[in-house]
Amino acid sequence: MTTTTRLIPTTALDNVRKPLAEASGMPNAVYDDASLYELERDEVLGKGWAALGFTSDLPMDGFAKPYEFMGLPLAIMRNRDGEFKVFHNVCNHRGMILLTEETEVEGMVRCPYHSWTYDLNGNLKGTPHIGGYGKHKAEGFVCEKHGLREVRSHVWAGMVFINLSGDAVDFDTYIEPLKERWSDLCGREGWDNLNIAPTGSQMQLEVKCNWKLAVENYCESYHLPWVHPSLNTYSPLDQHYNLVVSDNMSGQGSHTYNLSDVAGTHLPRFPSWPQDRLRQAEYISLYPNVLLGLQADHFFAIILEPKAHDRTLENLRVFYVGEEACGDEYAACRHSQIEAWRVVFGEDVFAVEGMQVGRRSPGFQGGVFSPVLDGPTHHFHNWVANRYASALEG
Repeated sequence: MTTTTRLIPTTALDNVRKPLAEASGMPNAVYDDASLYELERDEVLGKGWAALGFTSDLPMDGFAKPYEFMGLPLAIMRNRDGEFKVFHNVCNHRGMILLTEETEVEGMVRCPYHSWTYDLNGNLKGTPHIGGYGKHKAEGFVCEKHGLREVRSHVWAGMVFINLSGDAVDFDTYIEPLKERWSDLCGREGWDNLNIAPTGSQMQLEVKCNWKLAVENYCESYHLPWVHPSLNTYSPLDQHYNLVVSDNMSGQGSHTYNLSDVAGTHLPRFPSWPQDRLRQAEYISLYPNVLLGLQADHFFAIILEPKAHDRTLENLRVFYVGEEACGDEYAACRHSQIEAWRVVFGEDVFAVEGMQVGRRSPGFQGGVFSPVLDGPTHHFHNWVANRYASALEG
C-alpha cells in the first residue's frame, strides 16, 4: 500500500470529506493512474454490489456467457431452472479459461484443455482419464470438492449484481432505500412488469474516461443548459432537484420531463404512477457502477463496465411497462425513445473525455464543488474517499 499512500495521501481524502462548500474532489491519480485500477476493483467496486450484466443477455435456460470484470474472468450461467449464478471462469484443474463466447449449453460446460466438465450449477461432473488412460476416477479425488468457485450474486431489475468480497450487506438491505423511494411512483411491484423489447431497448457507448467520471456526470444537472440544449427545452435546469437517497446512491430529478409530448411517443405507463406526477422523472447513480432512470412510461439502466483506468463501456437497456409495450404497435415510439436517449448520452461523451484529459494536469487537483448544485457529486466523492481510506487502513 506504500505506492497507494504516496499517490493518495490521507490529507487528500480528508479534504474530500469536508463539508460541501469547503471540500476538494478526489485527486487526479484515482482517475489517471493505471496502477490503482486493480485496487479499485478489489476495494472500491468489489467490496459492495457491482452490476456485471443483464439477464436478457442470457435468453434461455441452459445458457452461459463469459464476462471480464476489470481483468477478472467471470461467467454468468443460467441453469435449467432459470436461476442465474456467477462463477470464476476458470477450470479447477489447471486454471484454463472455460468459456470464450456466449453459448447455449446442451450438456455440460467443457474445459477445452483436458475436457473436465461442469454443470450449470458449477458442479464438477466429469474428469476423463484422471486416474490414467480409460480411468475416469482416481482414488482420493472427490469431484464434489472441486466445483467452480461461485461469486456471491443477486438478480434485480433485469441485472445481475456481484459482491466479490462476499461480505457486503444483503442485497435487499442495499437496494431497499431506492425501492422505498420509487414505490411512490411505480409501486412496490412495478419492477415485476418491466420488459426488454426486441427493438428500441439496447445501446452501447465506449468512452475514453475513468468510470467514476461517468458516475459524477450523471449525478448532477448543473451541466444541462450547455451540454444538453435539447433536453433542457423539455426538462430545464430550474425544474431539477438534487437527491441523496442513501449512503450508496444519489442523483437528480426533474418535475417537467415530457419527452412523450415533444417526441410524440405514447407508451403504456406504470399503473400505479400518480396522475399529478406524470412529468416527474428521477435519475439515480447506484454506487458503484449503475445509472438508473425512471419515468412514467419506461425505466432504463446503464451498467458501467470499466475496461481500463481511462476507458469505460456504457451498456444501456431500456425497459418498457408490460408485454404490450414491446409489440409492433409501439415500435416507432420505442425507436423515438431510445434515439432521444442516444442523443443525450452521446452529448455527455466530450465532457467526460475532456475531464479525463484534464486529470493529467498538475494545475488541477480535485477541483471544488458548487455549494448548491454539486451535492450529489460530492456525495459520490465521499463514498469513494471512504473506500480508499478503508483500503489504506487495511
